[in-house]
Formats: sequence, structure tokens, C-alpha cells
Amino acid sequence: MTIQTTRLSDPAVRAFVAAVNAHDREAFLALLAPDATMADDGDDRDLAQWIDQEIFSSHGHMEVDNESNGGRALIARYSNDTWGEMRTRWSFTVGDDGRIARFETGQA
Repeated sequence: MTIQTTRLSDPAVRAFVAAVNAHDREAFLALLAPDATMADDGDDRDLAQWIDQEIFSSHGHMEVDNESNGGRALIARYSNDTWGEMRTRWSFTVGDDGRIARFETGQA
């Protein structure tokens, strides 16, 4: 059963999912620490290129099925125009300032 975005436990992760689903690049970027990093399937990626290709230019969308680690780990059905829908895992490192310092994703 899908968890409504508004019910996700961690405020930064909740805002991340909301920004992805609203296709709101400005809100998304505001959530990230200036030196934020990310990895996809265990490989570090260029953050700007990845979010453009995998989220914004391909209409990314997340339906969260499960959360753990205080809301900083998710299992979600992620879909975009490039890959269709897939079951994915997401983990987030949130800094003391409440911004996302790193996120990692990959197939679950």
C-alpha cells in the first residue's frame, strides 16, 4: 500500500518526494546541500546530469511503499519516461541544516 507523501516521517525526504512528483526543479535543488552527492546502483553519478536525465526531463514519479530508518530509507515504485516503472530503494543522508547531503538509489 502506498504511503501518502504528506505522511512520510522525515521532513527533508517528504519534501524531496513532493518536489520530484510535482516536477519542481527549484524546490528540489533547494533541498540539497551545496556539495550534495548521489549514487545510482552503487555508482557515484554527476548529480546535475542525473537529476535532469532521470527526474526532470523524463517526468520522474515516486510512489512510496515503505519507509524505515526514521523515514530516511524508502522502497518506492519509481517511474519515468525512459525506464517505465521499477521497484527502487532510496536512502538519504540529511545534514544538521535539514538539507540532503547525499542520496543513493537503485533497484530494490
